[in-house]
Amino acid sequence: MESPYLDCIEACRKCIADCQYCLIQMSGRESKNDCPLCCILCIESCSAALQFLTADSQYAKEYCSICAKVCQWCAEQCAQHDHKHCEDCANSCVKCMEECQKVVMMFSDEI
Repeated sequence: MESPYLDCIEACRKCIADCQYCLIQMSGRESKNDCPLCCILCIESCSAALQFLTADSQYAKEYCSICAKVCQWCAEQCAQHDHKHCEDCANSCVKCMEECQKVVMMFSDEI
């Protein structure tokens, strides 16, 4: 049986990879906002959501909700920079946020 979370799982994986690359590229560079700190926290939140999604856990909704918020924050921070790696990171964060929100909506009818 195919997981209903495949798009979200893939978005989390891509977001992790792009955040890791952004983090490496921003190391030692001056930043006037929360990039690359946001990348560290985004990697952690996406990794946690990914674990709960792949386990088909009853807590996937909660982790995806948090992940969506962290991804939105990271996207906002990275989008303020003109670097290609920040732009790629921001785009991946937006996609991951959207996919996590879809997972949250799957459970919206449950109490």
